[in-house]
Amino acid sequence: MSSWDRGAEDVGNVQLLEHVNLTVPDQSLAALFYVTGLGFTRDPYIDFGTLNMWVNLGDQQFHFPTTLPGKAAQILRGHIAVVVPEIEGLLKRLAFAAKHLTDTRYSCVQRDDYLELTCPYGNRIRAYAAGAFPQMDMGLPYVQFDVPCATSDGIARFYQQVLGCPATASGGVAVVSMGHNQQLRFVETDAPLSDYDGHHIALYVADFSGPHSWLNERELISEESEQCQYRFQNIVDPESGQLLYELEHEVRSLSHAMYRRPLVNRNPASNFFTYRRGNEQFSPN
Repeated sequence: MSSWDRGAEDVGNVQLLEHVNLTVPDQSLAALFYVTGLGFTRDPYIDFGTLNMWVNLGDQQFHFPTTLPGKAAQILRGHIAVVVPEIEGLLKRLAFAAKHLTDTRYSCVQRDDYLELTCPYGNRIRAYAAGAFPQMDMGLPYVQFDVPCATSDGIARFYQQVLGCPATASGGVAVVSMGHNQQLRFVETDAPLSDYDGHHIALYVADFSGPHSWLNERELISEESEQCQYRFQNIVDPESGQLLYELEHEVRSLSHAMYRRPLVNRNPASNFFTYRRGNEQFSPN
C-alpha cells in the first residue's frame, strides 16, 4: 500500500487566485512601493494610462485603479502575503524607496521569517523569501482577512459547498485552498472592523456555472459582467443564509482571455549597476 497522501495533491474548483484589486489615489506612490521597493513588474502589455496600473508578481497580479475624486484608498481588512526571491535585496530596494515615502503610512519591521510592511496607503503586506511556500519563488501565496467572531465555520462551509474548494475551520480560523499552492485565510477577531470599501479578488474556476446557479437562486450575483465573468460580494452560511462577510469575488471561467496568460516578470536584482545581458527576466516557479 502506498504511504503517500494522495489527497494532498487534489486541486479544488478554484484553479487560480489571480489578483487583488485595491484603489489608490496616486499611482506613482503605489509604483514606488510595489515596483521599485518590492521589485515587482508593471505589466507591459495591459496599460490604462493613469486610470489603472497592473503589477505582476509571478503568476499573480495587483490591480491599482485610481480612486474617484474625494475617495480614499481601499484598505484590505487583514494582510496580503507575497514571495520575493530573497530578503536582502528587498531590504536594499525598500531602503531606497523609503526616502520618498516619509510622509506616507509606509513602515517596515523585520520579523523572524518575513518582513512586516505597510504600503504608503495603509495596506499590510508580509514579504517572505522564496522557499517559504511550496513551488513559489515569486507570487501571492495567501490573502488573510480579519472576520467577526463565530463566522469561520460558516465561511469554510461556503467555500466548500458553493465554490468547491478544500476548506477547513479550526480555532476561529478558516483556511481555503485554491490552485495547488494558494490560500484564503479568514481569522476571527473581536476587534472592531472597518466598513467594507469595495476591494476585490479575482478567481478562475473550472465549474463556472455551478456556483453561479447557487448564487443566482439566492440573488447573490452582484454583477453579470460578460459571458466568461460574473461577480458576487456576500459570503453567506449555506445552511442558514446568514451574511458572514463582504468581499467582492470576480469569478472567471477557464476560457476567459486572461487565464494563465504569460506575465512578464523582471529580475528585481537587475538594475543599472548590476545589469548583465540575458539576466533581465525572472522566471518564477
